[in-house]
Amino acid sequence: MGLLVRELGEFGLIERLQAIVWRSDARLLVNIGDDAAVVRYDRPVVMTTDALVEGIHFRDDLIDPVSLGYKSLVASLSDIAAMGGRPLHTLVALALPFEERVERIEAIYRGLAEACTQYDVSIVGGDVVSTAGPLVITVTVTGELLGAKPLLRSGAQVGDVVFVTGDVGGAAAYLHLKTSSEALRVSESDEWLLQQRHQRPVPQITAGSILAQYEGCTSANDVSDGLSSELHEIAAASGVQLLIDSERLPTLPAVRHYARLARVNPLDFALFGGEDYQLVGTLDRMAVGTFLPLMQAQGVRVSLIGQVKRGNAGVYLQTPTGIHQLPKKGYDHFAARDERT
Repeated sequence: MGLLVRELGEFGLIERLQAIVWRSDARLLVNIGDDAAVVRYDRPVVMTTDALVEGIHFRDDLIDPVSLGYKSLVASLSDIAAMGGRPLHTLVALALPFEERVERIEAIYRGLAEACTQYDVSIVGGDVVSTAGPLVITVTVTGELLGAKPLLRSGAQVGDVVFVTGDVGGAAAYLHLKTSSEALRVSESDEWLLQQRHQRPVPQITAGSILAQYEGCTSANDVSDGLSSELHEIAAASGVQLLIDSERLPTLPAVRHYARLARVNPLDFALFGGEDYQLVGTLDRMAVGTFLPLMQAQGVRVSLIGQVKRGNAGVYLQTPTGIHQLPKKGYDHFAARDERT
């Protein structure tokens, strides 16, 4: 079974985890080891936090612990990117069951360390506590604002164009595949692509940094709980209508292949699945011509999926059969009872 956390003890575990994530950082004045970390920022500070609960947000039969650690950090990095910030430091708090295995926690930290290295972020502290309940991972990320002001959900203007980065629906399609009662024959390449979207999402930090310094971006939001849900948040905060073209939603061929096998509308994955960690927002129509080449030059794929209309706040979907009101459906912590991961 391996070494248990209760056998190693709090301070023994902290020493082992610290060794996994330690890295030098010129902004860090006081590192792990004191009551708090001390950092120096030159610009306004952006902060966010996310908690992941075993059995609600993840299951160990659906994601390996290294990928879980990686994804735990990405979820918070995505929030910083959506505000137009550069993520720099993170704090990680763990609530661990008494019988938790040290090997599993170390693997989670290896995933955290991998994401830190890839996105140039330092873990500077946190906390470890025991719990009689499930494992809980809480990640707090701080960074600095890149532009003159933060990107908000509330700036969309009538006449703007709606955009989304990357592709959507892959994470939800993978979760559907792995929890389906049907034995569907999916190609190895398609399953691998869907797995990558689910377990190794890419936070859109480059896109966020461009948007932060680009005057044409009027609103932004990260796609964590589902594209439909995030669009509704922009519409409500801005007091506008969003009209989305169903045929412009960017989905992987693997998503469409699987949806056909599973007899599911691929739009359900794209609109309501979540955990894509892309950025969705609005642009001044006159700025689109310069914005798209700028993103393309940095390797960021952007799709123009709709437009901002005058009217009561809401989201509508234009399909080949007509225009339909899009429900605000996505992940809700107090409505959903199925696991995310």
